[in-house]
Amino acid sequence: MRLDQERLVSAALALVDEEGSEVLSMRTLAARVDRQVSSLYNHVSGRAELIELMRARIVADIDVSAFAASSTSADAVPWDVALESWARSYLRAFAAHPNLIRLLATTSIGDLSTYQMYDAVVDGLRRGGWPESRTVAVMRTVEAHVLGSALDIIAPDDLITQDSADTRFSEIRAALDPRFAESSSAAAAFELGLTALIKGLRQEVGSGG
Repeated sequence: MRLDQERLVSAALALVDEEGSEVLSMRTLAARVDRQVSSLYNHVSGRAELIELMRARIVADIDVSAFAASSTSADAVPWDVALESWARSYLRAFAAHPNLIRLLATTSIGDLSTYQMYDAVVDGLRRGGWPESRTVAVMRTVEAHVLGSALDIIAPDDLITQDSADTRFSEIRAALDPRFAESSSAAAAFELGLTALIKGLRQEVGSGG
C-alpha cells in the first residue's frame, strides 16, 4: 500500500491508541507501516511534526461552530452555551484517543488548527463579556476538566468499588452502593463538574471578574 502523510498519521494514532504514547518513535512507526525509518522523512520532518499532525487530526473533530454562531445577532449563541457545547465535543474527541492526552498536553503547540480553535473560543468569551486578560484562563479551566474527564471515562469499571473499600470506611462504602452506579459514573461526574464550572463562570463574569 502506498504510504502518504495521512496514512502515516493514522498509523501513529493507532500505535498510540494501542500501546501508549511512550512507544511512539520514528523507528516503531516505521515497523508499524513496514517501511525503513528513512522513508518516513519523505512525509514528515520528524517526531515533533508527527505529533502536531496528530493534534490537528484530533482538533478536526472538535466542534467550535457555536462560537461562530454567537458572532451574528440573528442566531446568537450565549458564550456559556457555546462553551458547554465545545467542552462536550472536546470530550468526545479525546475520549476516543485517551493515550494522546499526556503527549499533547506536554508538548508545545505549533499546529495552526489548534490556535484557530482557541481563537474562536477566546473571541466568543471576549464578546460574551469576559475581560481579554482572563479569557485564556477560562478556556484552560474548562479544557483541564475535559481532559481529566476523558481519562476518567476510559478508566476500568472496577477502578473504585464498594468491595475494594475496607469495611472501616463506612462513608465511602455506602456512597459506592451499586444502586448509585449511574449517578457516580465518570460520565455523571463530567456533567456535574461542567455544570458547576459554567455556573461559577457565569457568576464570576456577572460580578465583573
